[in-house]
Amino acid sequence: MKKWYFTSIVALLASVACLSQFNPDPVINRENEDKRFLNYGYFLGFNQYDFKFDYKEDRGPQDTDVLVSKSYGFNVGLIGEMRINDHLDVRFEPGLHYTQRTLGFRGFDEERDAIREVTSTYINFPLLLKASAKRFGNWKPFLLGGGSMSLNLGSNETNLDDNSTGTFRMTKWTYNYELGFGIDFYLEYFKFTPSIRGVFAITDELVRDNDPNSPWTGNIAGMRSRGLFLNFTFE
Repeated sequence: MKKWYFTSIVALLASVACLSQFNPDPVINRENEDKRFLNYGYFLGFNQYDFKFDYKEDRGPQDTDVLVSKSYGFNVGLIGEMRINDHLDVRFEPGLHYTQRTLGFRGFDEERDAIREVTSTYINFPLLLKASAKRFGNWKPFLLGGGSMSLNLGSNETNLDDNSTGTFRMTKWTYNYELGFGIDFYLEYFKFTPSIRGVFAITDELVRDNDPNSPWTGNIAGMRSRGLFLNFTFE
């Protein structure tokens, strides 16, 4: 209910912002908003994380594939932006990303062996370059990209137990690259920005089981997160 209510408010704000652009003589809102050297704000949003698996030996999908069931999580964080010129800005967006994924391993008869619930709370530290087009009335499209590092608070990296006792382990730190696009809408009292972004892990996140021939991790050469974010920014 809360999620639907929040989405409805955001959709209403976006609709008002869009409709105002078709006015034949629009009132220019926040004309000097982007001329400041430093800007601040915050973001709220949703995410959906997945895993990409690489295998040491391809014995066929019936033996090696790990099935991933995705769910929706949420994002919240702060924004610091430094102006370079009229079209380029550097952004730092520290945030908290909560997500949950369910992994299904083939070849087990018991559900307790075949299923692993992976709940992750990432504290993400992205440094991004934002490239904006020319402002049109009260809106301006942009592209952004850069790198980030994420601290996984639920990694279990230092846990001595492994999958043989039901504990799935991941590395504490992950390094990623991020790419996205969005539109800045200049409303009367603030700048509202919906954006879509993809996040792709560069480093392997899997901590192998103690047994090198583990039926859970023995044949996995790499496991990397992939995420899709829908963020709403207020500045």
